[in-house]
Amino acid sequence: MTALIEAARTPGFPAEIALVLSNNPDAAGLRTAAEAGIAALAIDHRPHGRDREAHERQIDAALEAAGIGLVCLAGYMRLLTPFLVLRWQGRMLNIHPSLLPAFPGLHTHERALSAGVKLHGCTVHLVTEIMDEGPIIGQAAIPVAADDTPDTLSARVLEQEHRLYPMALARHLGAASTPTATGALLAV
Repeated sequence: MTALIEAARTPGFPAEIALVLSNNPDAAGLRTAAEAGIAALAIDHRPHGRDREAHERQIDAALEAAGIGLVCLAGYMRLLTPFLVLRWQGRMLNIHPSLLPAFPGLHTHERALSAGVKLHGCTVHLVTEIMDEGPIIGQAAIPVAADDTPDTLSARVLEQEHRLYPMALARHLGAASTPTATGALLAV
């Protein structure tokens, strides 16, 4: 999230971060956004119990009220329902810590090491109804070192995520038939 905020402050960057939204009222990203002068909003999922769509309807209403045109997921660790995914189809990006289609879901670094891959990395993709299977916008790869642990690999992939996400966002907006000028980040 911070990498996207910093990139959006660069002259000529095609997006403005207009809102940071989280399902966790205690999320550090909300404080980071507020300190950066960006609107920050928490919509706690817990009062909705198992009704995920009710929670997402509140998110959707907040995004619409803020005039958001594109959503970038950054650390948002909840599976989305078809309601929100379809509402924002083609206008919601995610970053995932693997070279998709390899290792969708959680524990990507552990699984990459267990599989003995030589390359690992991260992927920015459009969000679809199937988790981590949307069209790929960009990827960054790093070699896996013989002495890598999940923590060291995670740290090196995170460096690539911070470089890739802003570039992929700019590329996506440049490729869009009608570039979107305002965006929101859903961050945990």
